[in-house]
Formats: sequence, structure tokens, C-alpha cells
Amino acid sequence: MLYNILVAVIAIICALLILVILLQSGQGGGVSGMGGAGAVGGGHGGLGARRTADLLSKATSILGGVFLVLCVLANFAIDREEGDRSILQNGGTSTEVPIDAPANTPSAIPQTPDSSNN
Repeated sequence: MLYNILVAVIAIICALLILVILLQSGQGGGVSGMGGAGAVGGGHGGLGARRTADLLSKATSILGGVFLVLCVLANFAIDREEGDRSILQNGGTSTEVPIDAPANTPSAIPQTPDSSNN
């Protein structure tokens, strides 16, 4: 149950991270160039270009860090049953023969004809 909650929170953080990254300016555009800088006295008040860029950069860093931490925690929250271990996890000492394997399989090496049968 904890794993499902972590996955849901990770999905929400992914959506927020995508939104924050897309809002950042690439080459002078983005949110910082829209309403804040041009509307209020050349960028001296309210939501200026520099403040918006700083806020989006910090939000990206914080969301990215939380995303990484939650991904690591989700790995430890996975419910693992002891019966679902592979041969390598058990040390590779399994000598079990699969049930559907035939008992007498023909050799894959081609047989040379004997000279005594001719």
C-alpha cells in the first residue's frame, strides 16, 4: 500500500516538474517575458523577469530532488515475497529440472555412420 502511495506522489511530482520546466525561458521567452516585466514600469515591480527565473529554477531543483528521493524510497517499499526469488538470487545452487523438459533428448551432435554397418 505504501508503494502505491509513493507511485501516486511521484506521478504528481512528475507532472509538476514538467510544468515548471516548460514555463522556464529558453532564449528570452517563457513566463518571465510575458506579463511581469513589460506591464509594471520596465520590470521594477511585482513579478519581474529575474524573480520568475529564480523561482522556477529553485522549484525545478526542489522538485527534482524530491523526485529522486521518492524513487529511491519506492524501491525499498516494494513488497517482496521470498518465493519469487530467481536462481541467481538464491546463490545459483538450484539443481531442479524443469517439469516440461523431456527425459531423453536426442544429441545435437550429428552421428557419423559406422563402417561396420555397411
